[in-house]
Amino acid sequence: MQEITIGDKEAGQRFDKFLGKYLNQATKSFVYKMLRKKNITLNGKKAEGSEKLELGDQIKLFLADDTIEKFSESKHAAETKERGILKTDELEVLFENKHLLIINKPAGMLSQKARLEDISLVEYITDYLLDQGQLTIEELKGFHPGICNRLDRNTSGIIVAGKTVEGLQVMGRVFRDREIDKYYYCIVKGEIKKQELIEGYLYKNHNHNKVSIHKEAVDGADYIKTQYEPILCSKELTLLRVKLITGKSHQIRAHLESVGHPIIGDGKYGDVLVNKKFRKNFKLKHQLLHATELVFPKMEGDWDLLSEKKIIAPLPDYFEVIVTKCFDGGGDLCRHGIQED
Repeated sequence: MQEITIGDKEAGQRFDKFLGKYLNQATKSFVYKMLRKKNITLNGKKAEGSEKLELGDQIKLFLADDTIEKFSESKHAAETKERGILKTDELEVLFENKHLLIINKPAGMLSQKARLEDISLVEYITDYLLDQGQLTIEELKGFHPGICNRLDRNTSGIIVAGKTVEGLQVMGRVFRDREIDKYYYCIVKGEIKKQELIEGYLYKNHNHNKVSIHKEAVDGADYIKTQYEPILCSKELTLLRVKLITGKSHQIRAHLESVGHPIIGDGKYGDVLVNKKFRKNFKLKHQLLHATELVFPKMEGDWDLLSEKKIIAPLPDYFEVIVTKCFDGGGDLCRHGIQED
């Protein structure tokens, strides 16, 4: 028999979801059978699985220890310290509280696994929390940290991660309901002299992981809206500040390419000759697209510190160098941390 006490990381999720993580090698039918037979109980009573777990709830597994061990394989990612592109203590943390961890993700890192063997930011975050003593291997059986927004592998910038179920749920809703404003810096081909708001329809070809932009609605396409304003420009290049109003896959990259201003360094939607020039002159390996700023909505309670605040992620060094050399000195474009409106 094993007894589990629900902590603040696990609280807020459905009982069956928790069991699916804790007994991650067991089938759903096995879990529900154990619930029906009262071999798994919640606060000493029979449970359906749909109950919402609360802090301090007591779960009892009336199962043999070897059965529990068989069905609860731990899958944390300690190997990231050797296999990744940086160490966990090199994560650039922009903000942290008991619910959230906000990271400045480097280009070249996956937000989430695409394949089983991948190492993504989620694995780095898990190891970071383990290293800091904020998470234990035992807690990982019933809760996994996760991210609330995603960036393409070769896009750098702000990622919000949930350290608790409440953090994942609250921020998941904020992003889903578009209550948070998201801004990016990018360098594009061509001279842009005025602010623009562009609209269209984005269709994703899942077989090729590429999108196309259409002026009129087409079957399977999503409506998109992107706003941008020039910050610095020359006759050949413009540094843009982009506001992502809708948030679809590859939206900024494909939308800007569709109006004749592809992002420099973009291997999928960019200009081949321009990209070749930047690879030669700057050894550029990634698109010059950086998620630089989040502006949070009005929030209360545990979330008061983030209410109507900005989180700023500084540009990567290679991006700053290119800005300086291509725009006659550039400037101090953004500062690290949290700011008032």
